[in-house]
Amino acid sequence: MFQLGCASRVCFRNEILSGLTVALALVPEAVAFAFVADVPAMVGLYAAFMVGLLAAIFGGRPGMISGATGSMAVVMVALVADHGVEYLFATVVLTGLLQMTAGVLRLGKFIRIVPHPVMLGFVNGLAIVILLSQLQHFQVGPDDAKQWMADTVLWTFLGLIVLTMVIIQYLPKLTTAIPSSLAAIVVVSLLVIGLDIDTTTVGNLSSLQGSLPDFHIPDVPWNLETLKIILPYAVILAAIGLIESLLTLNLIDDLTNTRGRGNRECVGQGIANTVTGLFGGMGGCAMIGQSMININSGGHQRLSAVAAALFLLSFILFGYQLIEQIPLAALVGVMFIVVMATFEWSSLRVIGKVPGSDVFVLVLVSAVTVVTDLAIAVIVGVIVSALVFAWEHAKQISVQHYIDDNGSKIYELSGPLFFASVKHFRDFFHPATDPDDVIIEFQDSRVVDHSAIEAIDNLAEKYIKAGKTLHLRHLSPECRGLLKKAGNLVEVNVLEDPKYHVADDQLA
Repeated sequence: MFQLGCASRVCFRNEILSGLTVALALVPEAVAFAFVADVPAMVGLYAAFMVGLLAAIFGGRPGMISGATGSMAVVMVALVADHGVEYLFATVVLTGLLQMTAGVLRLGKFIRIVPHPVMLGFVNGLAIVILLSQLQHFQVGPDDAKQWMADTVLWTFLGLIVLTMVIIQYLPKLTTAIPSSLAAIVVVSLLVIGLDIDTTTVGNLSSLQGSLPDFHIPDVPWNLETLKIILPYAVILAAIGLIESLLTLNLIDDLTNTRGRGNRECVGQGIANTVTGLFGGMGGCAMIGQSMININSGGHQRLSAVAAALFLLSFILFGYQLIEQIPLAALVGVMFIVVMATFEWSSLRVIGKVPGSDVFVLVLVSAVTVVTDLAIAVIVGVIVSALVFAWEHAKQISVQHYIDDNGSKIYELSGPLFFASVKHFRDFFHPATDPDDVIIEFQDSRVVDHSAIEAIDNLAEKYIKAGKTLHLRHLSPECRGLLKKAGNLVEVNVLEDPKYHVADDQLA
């Protein structure tokens, strides 16, 4: 059941003020991310309001802020350019349905398998993609004849960007009473208006309107051809949204020493995106930066996120004319600061201090993110990390052998037996020259997968053809269960020593 989470007047006040701070910081980023996705500013503002409100109500992490994000916006560019904004709305609806399905199937727990180097590559790649997406704003002219800025126009644009970045970077050292990004936007806007500086503003690129979003079924053909177009984008957006949301959830868990509900967050994000797509929004997910602002401002409950969304709505309804006056250079400056904050600079310092495979995965994920998209990059990173892990563990298997008092040859196996180590496993044994009775000791080993079962079965067949007997001894309960499930796939004898008890992981 939804609860605001406040039982005292002090908590209520802190949550409201924190929500106001977040809302003020959300406005420029929502507009900037809309331009990243190449959609009207209102599409980003509506998404920031609706995703923020619905994710706060139905999500699994109190205090987390959601809205339009750069990680999803960079994926939307190609779809909007090729098919138009209506296809984007349909894609966002499908994205939400996929995310709700992931929550119902309880897939949120799989975020745990994402290695740290993959996460570093993810955020670094995201920062690079956002940076590259800002280069289009250095071009002027009609869409079919864009030219790079030059001379006075370029230097004016660069000067306003630098001024914005300086204010955002250094104002917090003087005061934290207002969000530095908001202060930078206000100062640069007043400077442009007061000095009548000729530069591009939000109003030049997108017309805003002070109204509530209308229910709007995407104007696309509802057929298989449309599904073929939007499904790949929806899958990628759903994956990116859930990855970033669940990572933000884990981060807030660590900061607050509490525990969010990952699967509920998947459902909440899905509801938010589905509804947003039906009301003309670009969709979104959890926002790491805004969530940190909220937590640091004292907003730990759902009330702060709800308040942020409602404050943002009031800005949309009553302050849209002011938003139109914002210089584009100020928004680019905000995004450059976002890039600097997103890029994990510490990842450069770990080069040479961590295994080379981790550095390779970090760089690979960053490169794949820039070349393709974030979801594919994370999947590639997880796969490569898993292969590296398998390769390293495959080398850990070893064996010692001797002849016991009964004349049986004992092979004492050490290390995991799985698909990557079966080649080494086969090389340890010599059916042609071994005695008639052979025992493999599994006290320090584990049978992990079907490849291991098949390797044991093949080895047993070789001993049978040689007229010899193969026994397996001291299998763990898990290994015996795996072999029992395999049934007659494995023709070996399992020996049990009544004086020996295999350690049970469940009791450890």
